[in-house]
Amino acid sequence: MNTDLDAPYLRLDPAVLETNIRNMARSAAARGLSLWPHAKTHKSREVARRQLDAGAAGLTVATVGEAEVFAALGVPGLFIAYPLWVTGDRARRLQAVASQTQLRIGVDSLPAAQQLARFKIPAEVMIEVDSGHHRSGCRPAAAGELAAQVSALGLAVAGVSTFPGHSYAPGQGTLAADDERLALAAALDRIQAAGVPAELASGGSSPSAAYARSSPSAAYARSVLTDIRPGVYVFNDAQQLELGVCGLEDIALSVVATVVSKAGGRVILDSGTKSLGADRPAWTTGHGRLLEFPDARITAASEHHATVEMSGPLPALGTRVLVAPNHACNAVNLHDRYVLSTAASGSTLDPADELCFRFLGRLLGR
Repeated sequence: MNTDLDAPYLRLDPAVLETNIRNMARSAAARGLSLWPHAKTHKSREVARRQLDAGAAGLTVATVGEAEVFAALGVPGLFIAYPLWVTGDRARRLQAVASQTQLRIGVDSLPAAQQLARFKIPAEVMIEVDSGHHRSGCRPAAAGELAAQVSALGLAVAGVSTFPGHSYAPGQGTLAADDERLALAAALDRIQAAGVPAELASGGSSPSAAYARSSPSAAYARSVLTDIRPGVYVFNDAQQLELGVCGLEDIALSVVATVVSKAGGRVILDSGTKSLGADRPAWTTGHGRLLEFPDARITAASEHHATVEMSGPLPALGTRVLVAPNHACNAVNLHDRYVLSTAASGSTLDPADELCFRFLGRLLGR
């Protein structure tokens, strides 16, 4: 790692990044699934380009700002996978995005769809259903009525989507994928019975992606899932490690931190929640994982410091360590750049180019 740079900073291993991108692309293709990676994880034009080069059909985004940047990049399709409330300014921005790429927008209520129709947004609609995460999304049984209402507004309903977010718990990946399949199948049946010719079924999270399949579900004797939208897989993080989704060797992104204190027989790092992010689900073992010290645990995190409990000789003051954040997406949003690993053997990127991956910028995140 570069000891000339002030820590903490984000370190990215391009070789591991490339492997993660290729593995997910091959896995999706082998199962007949179209891959629409969630770009909110990386917010990077270069990473997006590599995902598309590997076979991704389009990208999923969280905000209109992200859609604007990736549309300008020439991405063939974008899915804003969250309910939007369209106003005048946002409508003009969405119209510009739709003039550059195929645009899909998630909808889970009639009033939100009416706003899209009011401002004549030229986008396909994906009816969002709740498959068990209990965040946004209508009930699968209500999808048909909503799709018919949306279609009557003159909007094109392309299909149905869901986020199996309850996959983010130990042992829940398979269950979440099964719930996803049943919810999407039930919703599509209702939509098609309502006379709306929708065919797409979009789902998938990083923990459930390995279990997602296009084959028939137990309750519906036809294929269901068509697209998956994992995001964190591109980097992996401490959550994915503790869920068993990846190994230490599969983590491409880490925060470079410095040992700044050993008072009280514990290690204190200069990377707190303003570097790592604040996510710590109840089932995780700490606030992140140290890649070179697998048995260590970050037991506490304040804004600028992390407290590490570890056995054996403690690293000296000034030692740089690599910390895998619990949630890569949060860590990415807290930094302005990636610094490439100098141990980037086999990568086609220049490891000396520390600024080659630039973020979209938080001002574009709205």
